[in-house]
Amino acid sequence: GTLGYVATVVGLGAIFGAILEHSGATERVSRWLLDKFGINNSPIALSIAGFLIAIPVFLDVAFVILAPLLYGLQKKTGKSLLYFALPLTASLAVTHAMIPPTPGPIAVADIINVPLGWIILFGFIVGIPTTIVSGLIFGKYVASKIYIETPPEMIQNITSKKRGDDIPVSLIITLILTPVFLILANTLTDVLLKKEVIEAGFLPEIIKFCGHPFIALIISTLLALYLLGINYGFTKEQLQEVSTKALAPAGVIILITGAGGVFKQMLIETGAGVLFAEKLLAYNIYLILLAFLLAMIIRVLQGSATVAMITSAGILAPILINMDMSEPQLALITLAIAAGATSFSHVNDSGFWLINRYLGMTEAQTLKSWTMVSVVLAFTALGLIMVLSAFV
Repeated sequence: GTLGYVATVVGLGAIFGAILEHSGATERVSRWLLDKFGINNSPIALSIAGFLIAIPVFLDVAFVILAPLLYGLQKKTGKSLLYFALPLTASLAVTHAMIPPTPGPIAVADIINVPLGWIILFGFIVGIPTTIVSGLIFGKYVASKIYIETPPEMIQNITSKKRGDDIPVSLIITLILTPVFLILANTLTDVLLKKEVIEAGFLPEIIKFCGHPFIALIISTLLALYLLGINYGFTKEQLQEVSTKALAPAGVIILITGAGGVFKQMLIETGAGVLFAEKLLAYNIYLILLAFLLAMIIRVLQGSATVAMITSAGILAPILINMDMSEPQLALITLAIAAGATSFSHVNDSGFWLINRYLGMTEAQTLKSWTMVSVVLAFTALGLIMVLSAFV
């Protein structure tokens, strides 16, 4: 049941992201933002670029694509590479964990049964200030303490070649935000129908149809295939190859997610989940804090944020089934899991080593910089989620 939903969404999202990557659209948006904001405000530009690009593109892919921009900025300004890298990595991590159609929030949403629209809405509300605090403010502080130069072996990656320069930025941003707006429109329409603010009819049904995650991503992917592919000289064979290759990294995530769905259902069917839930609830820990701590512990133990999110959701699902919680409250639980699962990136996290190698840091420097940014990111998000929970 989990695979039937998640595999489709993650697969379509992977293809959509791959088209943006191969057409040069991701680089185009980043360079445009850097031109608009200028060298002095380049960390802000990189934060915005990372926040947008990580909606359809996997975190590690987005970082690798944009790394040459970081090297170029470091050589131009002489500032620490972290001054540019940490705002980017923080924004990538926030969006990757909190805003669908990335795999983690999609899987959790399916396991605990919450519409994606609420997660997207609260993901933006929590994600933007979290990015500012962890990436721009704390990232700048860390960069002032740790000076990192562009690694010598990466200098060859500094290039003046500009991919996708003939693609309008407005088109790229519209394509990236199309599935987001369609899913949000579906959720809003559903709320208005339940509250009888609007009447059921043809238009609400069309909005709900187009806003289903499957249809929203099919529309976005087809538009990207034509407007960024066929329209710019890609052959159908090339687009097929790009799409097929995009599914390879998504396959592992889909299988992990399927296993998470099985784990959740076994906890429910055997009654083990209820027993475990009763033990946890006996400590009288606030549910949002419990979700955060559970995900954080699993993240520290095994490294993968996606696995931590899925496992935590599976453990908490039996608790949530027996509680009378609204969809917005469940969305906040999802974000609390996402925040906990993003914290304490260290040596058992593949992202830790990606950042370590591409920025040419020692393990100690990576722990003092990226790991600490991930901690600040997680606890900032938790604070914002708890504030929001008072109003939901």
